[in-house]
Amino acid sequence: MLDTHESVELAVVVPTFNERDNVEVLLARLDQALADVRWEVIFVDDDSPDETARLLHTLSARHPRVRCLRRIGRRGLSGACVEGMLATGAPVMAVIDADLQHDETLLPRMLQVMRAEPIDLVIGTRYAHGGSVGEWQASRLRMSQLATRLARGLLGTSLSDPMSGFFMIRREAFEASVYRLSGIGFKILVDLVASSPRPLRIRELPFRFAERHAGSSKLDSRVAWEFLMLLADKLVGRWLPVRLLSFGLVGTLGVGVHLLVLSTLLSLPGMAFVAAQASAVLLAMISNFALNNALTYRDQRLTGWRQLSGLLKFMATCGVGALANVGVAAYLNRDGTGWLLSALAGILVGTVWNYGVTSHLVWSAGRRR
Repeated sequence: MLDTHESVELAVVVPTFNERDNVEVLLARLDQALADVRWEVIFVDDDSPDETARLLHTLSARHPRVRCLRRIGRRGLSGACVEGMLATGAPVMAVIDADLQHDETLLPRMLQVMRAEPIDLVIGTRYAHGGSVGEWQASRLRMSQLATRLARGLLGTSLSDPMSGFFMIRREAFEASVYRLSGIGFKILVDLVASSPRPLRIRELPFRFAERHAGSSKLDSRVAWEFLMLLADKLVGRWLPVRLLSFGLVGTLGVGVHLLVLSTLLSLPGMAFVAAQASAVLLAMISNFALNNALTYRDQRLTGWRQLSGLLKFMATCGVGALANVGVAAYLNRDGTGWLLSALAGILVGTVWNYGVTSHLVWSAGRRR
């Protein structure tokens, strides 16, 4: 039993989304692994449809070590980890997944390193000698190795596993980085190391990555996109909002969709240009909305019938943006500016308008969810 008058030395932060069948098993394992440690566990649940938070609140009523933060209208592992670490006063904090793929028996050794040495960060690594990725498919291993190389290039480090989601950090090191964090995607460790104002003193300890206990993996193509957006944010985020960058990239793809549809329709016998152009504009707008909903605003994405109302608002907003694009370009061109610079200025104004207005008008519903 935890003595409520005794200070907690270690806080274990566990982000959850649809992990109802895993949390009790993880809690039992933490109880066993940390029997000689003053610890607490903070589950940060992103309003799981399977009512993970309801179960955690029940557990917390009879287990004094358990706390649950339920986030409404917010999504993302990195943001959940940050909020969990901000919610504790423990001098040392660990992050571990709820799916039991990380080795909780390594936590005491990680803490011992913290106690014995002036180390800021201890990372559980799958790639050092003694570690393993388990039974991964070759495609997933290649993707992880590519992401690891990209992260090493960004960090300028020789870390074997900067993509690990299993680590322990001192409060001082976390608080020194917290105002610079991007909070994007799943890779909070990369964000923390890249955001630190000084080089962190790091130790890596090997562990074997296990199979998921229950539930389904959250990994998909959008996770890869978020990782690329995180890297982009650390590289250019001080000058350019990463969502605007993503919005612009999606818009560029939309131009490709527009031209492809237009050329295809014009190749059909009897197809009028006006009809082909209108169809191309419509399909490009639908494509842009779908990609932005899935990628740019993944954490605020619209579902169900909200997608239809969001699409209509998006199309109306982009129609105004198109008028602004043409108006600015025409004005500059009449004033003697060359056609290319006039066109680029129009595109810039239209993109900024579309991004700013759709962010508040279209995807604000996703923030309230």
